[in-house]
Amino acid sequence: MYDLLIIGAGPAGLSATIYAGRLGLKTCLIEKGVPGGKMMVTAEIENWPGDTHISGFDLSNRMFEHASSYQPDYHMDEVKEIIHQEHYQEVICESQTYQAKTVLIASGTMERKMNIENEERYTGMGVSYCAVCDGPFFKNETVCVIGGGNSALEEALYLSTLASHVHLIVRRDVFRADALLVNRVKEKENIEIHLQKKPYRVEGDENSVTGLTIQDSQTGALTCLETQGIFPFIGLDPITGFAKQLNILDKQGYLVTHEDMSTDVPGIYGAGDVRSKVLRQVVTASNDGAIAAQSIAKYLEEQAK
Repeated sequence: MYDLLIIGAGPAGLSATIYAGRLGLKTCLIEKGVPGGKMMVTAEIENWPGDTHISGFDLSNRMFEHASSYQPDYHMDEVKEIIHQEHYQEVICESQTYQAKTVLIASGTMERKMNIENEERYTGMGVSYCAVCDGPFFKNETVCVIGGGNSALEEALYLSTLASHVHLIVRRDVFRADALLVNRVKEKENIEIHLQKKPYRVEGDENSVTGLTIQDSQTGALTCLETQGIFPFIGLDPITGFAKQLNILDKQGYLVTHEDMSTDVPGIYGAGDVRSKVLRQVVTASNDGAIAAQSIAKYLEEQAK
C-alpha cells in the first residue's frame, strides 16, 4: 500500500515525486513511455527559469535524476483503470494492480490526429508527430508542418535547420503562437507560410509520402504540395481514458481540479497538462506537481487522525 501513486513521469509527475520524497511519502511512479513526457521530444526550451537555452532531453534527464534520488518505486506500465475504494485507490495496469491511499494523475496529453485520408496508412512512412524524433530523416528534403500555435512554429523552426524547404500550413488567417516565434518564422527564408489552408489528403507511393493535398479554407480549392514529410501539430488531447468512470473530467476529457489540485473524488488529484487550465508549460506543470504533493501530504495527515 503506497501513500501516493503518480501516473506519468513528465514535469508534473517528477516535481510531485521530488516534493513527496522530501515529505517522506511512500511513493510509486508509473510511466508507460520514457521519463520526461513532452519535454523528451522538445528540441529546445527557452522559458525554463535559470536556463536561457536547454534541450528537452537534458532537462528531462536532470528532473528524472533529481526525482530518482528520493528512491520512489518506478514501474514502466500502462494504466487501464482507477477504482475508487472507501479508504484507498486501486490502479489497474497492463501488468499488475497497485494500491495506494492517494493517486496523482499527471498523464499529460497526446497529439491530435488530422483525421484525413491516408493519414494512418502513412504514419511512420512520412507522417510523424515528433519532429525531434524523425526530423533528421528528412535532411535536405521538403516537409510540411501543420498548425499555427507555439508547438507548430517551434517545430517548423527546428525542421528548417534540417530540411531544404518547410511548408507551414495554417488553418486560420492569423497565428495563435507568441509574437517572438511568428517573427522568427517569417524571417526564415526556407519556411513558406500558407494561411487559410487545411490538410485534405496525404499522397503517397505505397512506400512513403510524396505529397500533401491542402484545401483553401474559403474557396475549397485543392492544391497538392510535393513533400516527403508531414508533421501535424494541431492540438492535444488529454490521456484520461482510464479515469472516465470517476466523473471528474470536463467535456474535452481534461481533469477538473480545485486550487489544491484535488478532484471531487477523495484521494484523487491531478497535475500538469492533463488538467483543465489556461497555460500548459513545463513551469506550470512543475508548479502543479509541487502543490499536489503538499496537498496530498496534508490530506493523508488528516486521514490518519
